[in-house]
Amino acid sequence: MNKVILIGRLTRDPEMRTTASGTSVTRFSIAVQRPFQDQNGERGADFINCVAWRRQAENIGKYCTKGTQVAIEGRIQTGSYDAQDGTKRYTTDIVCDNVTFLGSKNNNGSVVSPVDNTVDEMPTADITEDPFKDFGEEVALSDDDLPF
Repeated sequence: MNKVILIGRLTRDPEMRTTASGTSVTRFSIAVQRPFQDQNGERGADFINCVAWRRQAENIGKYCTKGTQVAIEGRIQTGSYDAQDGTKRYTTDIVCDNVTFLGSKNNNGSVVSPVDNTVDEMPTADITEDPFKDFGEEVALSDDDLPF
């Protein structure tokens, strides 16, 4: 079984191209935070190359930019090619079967919705005011009213 699930942020803007046969392909890389901290208390990250095809590639190219957070489901694919200097180069990519857009960061660090570009902010409440003041009449219950 060859299955990969990752959540990370794009490290650069995606590069979308079209093959000679007209198929869309988008290449991008994501930074995935490691689950542990080093001796200095800092978390490292792995930078993982990804490739998406067809409609998925078009959506990533259209809606994602550097910093966009995505969840990826796919598989690992390895390959090799001969470089112009005559050396053999090896590649490892995640071929994306499904990419879910989780949001992106704007300039001030707030999370931006990928659907409508609105900023998702936590609503704040005035804790000095009774939140149930307009709720209605008080209901008196006794232990006999409870079913347990």
